Amino acid sequence: MPKGKIIKKAATKVSAKSGNDVSPVKRVKKDVAHEMIRKLRELYPDADCELTYDSPFQLLTAVILSAQTTDVQVNKVTPKLFKRFPTAKALAEAPIEEIKDLIKATGYYNAKANSIQTCAQQLVLNFGGVVPQTLEELITLPGVGRKTANVVLGVVFNQRGWSVDTHVQRLSKRLGFTKNVDPYKIEIDLQKLFPDDDWSNISITIIWHGRRICFARNPDCPRCPLNDLCPSSEVKLK
Repeated sequence: MPKGKIIKKAATKVSAKSGNDVSPVKRVKKDVAHEMIRKLRELYPDADCELTYDSPFQLLTAVILSAQTTDVQVNKVTPKLFKRFPTAKALAEAPIEEIKDLIKATGYYNAKANSIQTCAQQLVLNFGGVVPQTLEELITLPGVGRKTANVVLGVVFNQRGWSVDTHVQRLSKRLGFTKNVDPYKIEIDLQKLFPDDDWSNISITIIWHGRRICFARNPDCPRCPLNDLCPSSEVKLK
């Protein structure tokens, strides 16, 4: 990794409050973007979904629960939840107050309990309790958007798709992959930038980098292997 010292760049300053880029970052060329992803894959060769699950239904439920919290926190509550209600049918018929109690530690438990139960109910009603394998069908389920659907499709069904969560949104802008803020528009930009690659793998790799180095408030630029390529880097190379 090139050595350097930290400098402050007004054009790419990161807001301590929101973690979002204050000013637009210059878009990088396709070959630079591909080199960034190559380096990240080298740094995280074992990047994979960090939620624990034993079935597509359990992963779908865990991803819904992961909103506004961490995978670590979700993994603390799902063992008891899935032991008690391991299938869509079981969760669909569960007492809602018991669900709330089991997932309380994830935050927003009232809304989340309703989301995972209504999702389970629709799975049973419309798909025989089996998680569908198309984006179009998945997004008909309560609590399931494109991000959640693409996580499930990529992780358990080996279908490529961009999972534009908060980390992918943030890093895609910082790295100069997009200037958009809308998740769907970011997804389209990324599809064009990496048309022939494994989008699911890139998504997870970017997420790992966002959790380990490119933090929202204080990105660790000196330790980042992309600091010689990233347009938002606060490291001035010697």
